[in-house]
Amino acid sequence: MGGMSNQELRAEADAILAELVGDPGGSARLREDQWQAVAALVQERRRALVVQRTGWGKSAVYFVATALLRRRGAGPTVIISPLLALMRNQVESAARAGIRAHTINSANPEEWDAIYGEVERGETDVLLVSPERLNSVDFRDQVLPKLAATTGLLVVDEAHCISDWGHDFRPDYRRLRAMLTELPVGVPVLATTATANARVTADVAEQLGTGAGEALVLRGPLERESLRLGVVRLPDAPHRLAWLAEHLDELQGSGIIYTLTVAAAEEATAFLRQRGFTVASYTGRTENADRLQAEVDLQENRVKALVATSALGMGFDKPDLGFVIHLGSPSSPIAYYQQVGRAGRGVEHADVLLLPGKEDEAIWRYFADTAFPPEVQVRQTLSALAGAGRPLSVPALEAAVDLRRSRLETMLKVLDVDGAVKRVKGGWTATGADWVYDAERYAWVARQRAAEQQAMRDYVSTTGCRMEFLRRQLDDEGAAPCGRCDNCAGAWADSAVSAETVTGAAKELDRPGVEVEPRRMWPTGMPALGIELKGRIPAKEQCSTGRALGRLSDIGWGNRLRPLLAENAPDGPVPDDVLRAAVSVLADWARSAGGWAPNVPDAIARPVGVVAMPSLARPHLVGSLAQGIATVGRLPFLGSLTYTGPGDAAHTARRSNSAQRLRALSGAFTVSEDLAAALAAAPGPVLLVDDYTDSGWTLAVAARLLRRAGSEGVLPLVLAAAG
Repeated sequence: MGGMSNQELRAEADAILAELVGDPGGSARLREDQWQAVAALVQERRRALVVQRTGWGKSAVYFVATALLRRRGAGPTVIISPLLALMRNQVESAARAGIRAHTINSANPEEWDAIYGEVERGETDVLLVSPERLNSVDFRDQVLPKLAATTGLLVVDEAHCISDWGHDFRPDYRRLRAMLTELPVGVPVLATTATANARVTADVAEQLGTGAGEALVLRGPLERESLRLGVVRLPDAPHRLAWLAEHLDELQGSGIIYTLTVAAAEEATAFLRQRGFTVASYTGRTENADRLQAEVDLQENRVKALVATSALGMGFDKPDLGFVIHLGSPSSPIAYYQQVGRAGRGVEHADVLLLPGKEDEAIWRYFADTAFPPEVQVRQTLSALAGAGRPLSVPALEAAVDLRRSRLETMLKVLDVDGAVKRVKGGWTATGADWVYDAERYAWVARQRAAEQQAMRDYVSTTGCRMEFLRRQLDDEGAAPCGRCDNCAGAWADSAVSAETVTGAAKELDRPGVEVEPRRMWPTGMPALGIELKGRIPAKEQCSTGRALGRLSDIGWGNRLRPLLAENAPDGPVPDDVLRAAVSVLADWARSAGGWAPNVPDAIARPVGVVAMPSLARPHLVGSLAQGIATVGRLPFLGSLTYTGPGDAAHTARRSNSAQRLRALSGAFTVSEDLAAALAAAPGPVLLVDDYTDSGWTLAVAARLLRRAGSEGVLPLVLAAAG
C-alpha cells in the first residue's frame, strides 16, 4: 500500500465514511468488523463473504473500499444487485463522498450506451448492474469481458441468490461464476447477504473462491435489537383489514405493509384510503414512475405506509422505518427475516407484526410452481434444441415442452450455467455437452422449501422467543431470547377491533367484479403442432373483455371462491350469495361506459342469451350458475357447448404454457345443432358462463366457435380469474 501504515489507511477510511454519511470532519468511524472487511479488500485484495444482519452497514464497506481503491489507481467497482430501490438510494449516498455511480437495469435502457462510454473513459467509479443483465447476450459477450478485465472491485449484493440451496435462488446469478473465473489475479471480491444459513454460506463461499483460493467468511450475529416482534391472530380477512384501520396510527412513523399477492395489496390500499389513510400500493403491476414516486413519498414520510408485495425488494433503504406488518405469512422464515429487517435500522425501536391468514397456504401452493422440472421435460427441451438446426426462442420451445414460460426460462438459465445450452441471438441452442440430471439435489431443494413452510407455521404458533426462532433458522450460533417480542415480554399489540370497522372491511372485500382481458394473439409455434393457428386472432372471432367475481389470489372473493373451486371440492349448485354477486357484476357491467360489448363493433347493448361451458369437474355448479343468471336476467338459456375431447384435456394443464394449453383444447369442443339453431334464431352477443379462467384459452377457443356459428359477440362471465 505504498508504505502507508495500517493506522493511516484506517484514518483515511474513516474520513471517507464521514463524507458518505454527510458529516465530513465528524466522528464517524468504521466498526472493527467493518474495518476487517475493508482491510481484506484493500490491503489483502481478497475475496470475502460478509453475512451480517440488515442495517449492519455493508454498503459502507464497499463504498469506502471503492474510494480507497480508486485513489490507488484501481478500475471501477462493479456491484451486482437485484434491488432497484437500493440502487437509486446508493447512487445518491455515493455522490456525497464524491463517488460517481451509475446503474444498468431494465428501467433505464436509453442510458446504457452513455454509461458504458463513461466507464471506458474512467469517469465512473461505481457501476451497479441488475443480475438479469448477466443473461443478456450482448451484455455477456460484449460488456462483461471488458468489465472483468478492468474492474477494481466486484461486489455481489444479496449473494444468497447464487445458491439454489437458499430461499431466493436466481439463475441469473449463476452467471457470476464465469465472471469470477475471468477476473484478473488480485482483484478483490465482496459478496454480501443478511440471509444465509450455514449450508448457503458454504455454497456461496465455495463459488466465490472459484479459481482464487479459499474465500474469507466474515459472519456476525443476526440479532436486531431495535425490533419488537409479534403475531396478531385474527379470524378472517375483514378482521385483519379492520385491525389495520384501527391500529395503524398507533405505530411509530411510517412503514411497510407486505401482502402475498398483488390483488391483496390493491384491496388493502383501497380500504385504507377509504378510511382516510395516506397509503400507496407498490406491486409488480405498479408503473415504474409510480414506484419511484411511492419510494420518495415513503422516504419523506408523506405516506403512512407502502402496501407492497415482494416487488418492493429487500433493498429499500429507509433507516427510520418504524414498522413492518405482514398481511399474510410468507412461505419462508428466512425471507420473512429479510423483509422485517427493513425496519428499525436507524431508530431505537420498531414494531414488526405478522397477521397470518387462513388463505396463506393456498396462496403458497398457487405460487409454488418453482421446482426444477422432471428429467423427461428437461430432456425434451435439449432434444428440441438439438434437432432444430437453428436457435429456438422460448415461445417456439413452448410448442415442444409442456412447461409454463417462467419455469421454462428458469430451467434454460440453469442449463446455460451448466453448459448444456447457450443463449445466442435469436434464442437458445444446445451445446451437445454431456449433462447429468442431479435428481438428489433437486429433491433436496424441494424438501427444503417444504421445511421452510413448516417452519413458518411453527413461527406463528411458537411460545418461545420469536427473534431467537428466526436466528436459529439462519444457523446463528449466538441466538438467544430477545426479551422484547410478544412471547418474551407479553402481548403488546391489541387484537381488538370494532364490529363497525369489520363490517366496513367486509363490505369492501365483498364488492365483486374484475375485468378479464381476452386473448388477441395465437401462441407461437402452433403449426409445428399440426394446428394452423397463428398471428392475430381475427376481431370477428375474439371474445370481448369479460368479468369475474374475483381473483383467486385476492383476500376478498378469492377466499370465498378457493374452497368452491378446489380440486377436491364436491360439485353442487351455485351458492345463493355467489349467484347474487354474479348478478351484481352483470348489473355493474351493463351500467359501465360502452355497455356490454365495448370491443364488438355495432353490438347491441344487451346479450340475447346465455351459453354455458361444459364442465367435467363441476357440471352442476356451472350449469346452475348459467341457468340462474338466465332466470334472473330474463334471458333465454341457449344451451352448452359440447365437450368432445379425450379424458379431461379441457380442464387439465392449467399450469402449462399457452401452446400446450391450446393444443389440449384444439378440437375439444363443438357447437351442437340445437345450440347452432338457437344462435341463429337469436342474433346478437351471448353471455358465456364458466367457473374459472387461468390462461384465457378456453374462453378464446369457445368464443371462436360461437362466433363462427353466428354469434355477434361473446361476453365471458366467470366466477374466478387467476392472478
